[in-house]
Amino acid sequence: MQRSALRSVARLLLVLVTVGLSVSVSAEDKASQSDYRLGSGDKILINVYGEADLTVDTQLGDSGLINYPFLGELKVAGLTIAELESLIHKGLLGDYLVSPNVHVSILEYRPFFIHGEVERPGGFPYQPGMTVSKAAALAQGFTERASKTKIFVVRGDDASQTKEKVELSTLLRPGDVVTVEESFF
Repeated sequence: MQRSALRSVARLLLVLVTVGLSVSVSAEDKASQSDYRLGSGDKILINVYGEADLTVDTQLGDSGLINYPFLGELKVAGLTIAELESLIHKGLLGDYLVSPNVHVSILEYRPFFIHGEVERPGGFPYQPGMTVSKAAALAQGFTERASKTKIFVVRGDDASQTKEKVELSTLLRPGDVVTVEESFF
């Protein structure tokens, strides 16, 4: 009974810490967000101010295509937010609108994955500022056998799927796959 109450308190603290971590975004994180390339699983919102019919809320599928009013299918996977805004602005300019004011925002990033020696392996929603340490906290911590020095990541945007050795403080990106190996000592 007491053990169950302690687990509940530990889970509540984990949630509170996770929420607190998502609130603080450093300058480095903001810079990396401007370089962020859209990919399968990202949920975006496209707004053209003053034009409610041109507001689109969509999740990118594996094809990386979206269907946008007046412009048809657009390949958005691999574009930055600024590039997508420019593409839609240019497409609407002239024939459809005199001066379209386009804003694109990411509502939900594609998940990252963590497996190996963590208590609850799986996929988790990415949050800006996510580090390996924070990812492990979302997975309810390391197991007793986890090695904190043998942690590898395969970047979600790396076509070669190369495993890269990382530290607990390494920043993750959406789509990354983290592997925590077992320690033998």
